[in-house]
Amino acid sequence: MKSFDTIKINPFIKITKIGEDGFCGFYKTRMFFIFSHGDGWEHLSVSYPNRTPSWDEMCELKDAFWDKNECCVQYHPAESDYINMHPYCLHIWKPTNSMLPVPPPIMVELKGGTE
Repeated sequence: MKSFDTIKINPFIKITKIGEDGFCGFYKTRMFFIFSHGDGWEHLSVSYPNRTPSWDEMCELKDAFWDKNECCVQYHPAESDYINMHPYCLHIWKPTNSMLPVPPPIMVELKGGTE
């Protein structure tokens, strides 16, 4: 994760509340976020009041809170584990005590978008 000082100077981030294990606010005025850390995880919750954030918007937020070379994930939990407190909310997770396993790049996409 980027340092709190680096995050808070981002001109698109407005922090409205700071707690012991995180902070919340708005990104580009309308996108609400909650960033927290604890129990071995860094977690970013992102939502709009009336629509789900796009992939590109989630990438922007990922880059606002983590360095470009850090790997984070959006999980699709088992349906039995769903907890939906907001219909338009997505989450980004990063463990703090271990590395995320990742597939080889060739399995994700060829460099340069070639076939």
